[in-house]
Amino acid sequence: MAKPEEMYQCQTVNCGYIYNPDKGDRKGKIEKGTQFNHLADDWKCPICGASKKAFNPLG
Repeated sequence: MAKPEEMYQCQTVNCGYIYNPDKGDRKGKIEKGTQFNHLADDWKCPICGASKKAFNPLG
C-alpha cells in the first residue's frame, strides 16, 4: 500500500485528483507501481490536464 508521501495531489482549484502509484493512471496508460517521480515530464492530470508541476505530495 502506498504511503502518503508516495501519493501526489493536483493543486488546481477545481480538481484535487490524487495520483496513487498503487493504481497508476489507466487513462494515461501508466502501469500500477509507477512512482510519481518516474512519470514522464509531459504527463498530465487525467482529470484537469494540469502538468506535474501542479502536484504536491500528500505526506
